[in-house]
Amino acid sequence: MALTLLPYAYAGNISSAFQVYDPGFLNITGAHPTISILLSNTTAFAHEGPVYLPTTNTLYMTSNILTDPTTNQTTIQISKVDLDAHPLTAEIVRPSPPIPNPNGGIAYGDGILYCGLGNFTDPAGLYVMSLAAATTTNNESAQGSYATTPLLTSFYSRPFNSPNDVVVHPTDGGIYFTDPTYGSIQGLRPAPQLPNQVYRFDPVSGNVRVVADGFVKPNGLSFSPDGRVLYVTDTGYALGNGSFDPLMPATIYAYDVSLIHNQPALTHRRVFVMADNGVPDGIKVDAQGNVYAGCGDGVNVWSSGGVLLGKILVEGGVANFAFGRTGEMFLMAEERIYHVMFN
Repeated sequence: MALTLLPYAYAGNISSAFQVYDPGFLNITGAHPTISILLSNTTAFAHEGPVYLPTTNTLYMTSNILTDPTTNQTTIQISKVDLDAHPLTAEIVRPSPPIPNPNGGIAYGDGILYCGLGNFTDPAGLYVMSLAAATTTNNESAQGSYATTPLLTSFYSRPFNSPNDVVVHPTDGGIYFTDPTYGSIQGLRPAPQLPNQVYRFDPVSGNVRVVADGFVKPNGLSFSPDGRVLYVTDTGYALGNGSFDPLMPATIYAYDVSLIHNQPALTHRRVFVMADNGVPDGIKVDAQGNVYAGCGDGVNVWSSGGVLLGKILVEGGVANFAFGRTGEMFLMAEERIYHVMFN
């Protein structure tokens, strides 16, 4: 007889948007979690790269591919939400010079480190956008300049495909990023010149190395709290042209972060989990080692051992998300940002 895994029957008071598969999920959510729409728009402004900055209580994010109403060209925008403002608005951020189609991002120094998908004239790679106020000739503060600097734009002589997501190792400062071929498939980039791979960049020495391959489409990535495990999602199930192949991966892989000849390396690749709905896109790990991923039905949460603990259900799915202050999450759902509170 076929068995179907059903949500855990919790007798307490928990919203139907929080689907419990294991009692351990309640240790995360508490008995009274809430989910609400924080902000909505008519465009897909909340797609990827959410970066929450606690010092200013602001949230940055990148849009899906949009058409610029002025130039009629495809573009990806960065928006900022001041969470202390009333009413809340998504203010468009204009980096100078522009980052070519920004996607994934992470807080970095006094700014944000973005993956630039690139275009047909500007290289794909890693770009740093400063959030520090510029200074005028009179030494007066000039807010909102968002000066950008390219950090890495090629694998030596070969151009990157379209870097998607980026993380920084918590102890050694190494920058790890994925480079799938989605940019070419979506008409943003020329034909690929490299396989679908994961790279490590040393910002001190300038060394860049391939540290993992064998992916269909490497996408999101995140470290365990101690930096000893790197999780990488493979979203090969989503072909990038709007269609799907159920025989391709919708999988999160885990790697041990090891030292080989005094150099960081990714070893002991293994399947961590496979998502049952859509693909695991953006991924984060909490302080207890639980793994969260934006999937086709919302945010799925697994224990560090790969047990599905529960889901935060969002119609249409979630591409990416950010942790806010304690017990707080911001979910990117294209035209909407959802706000989650655990309590």
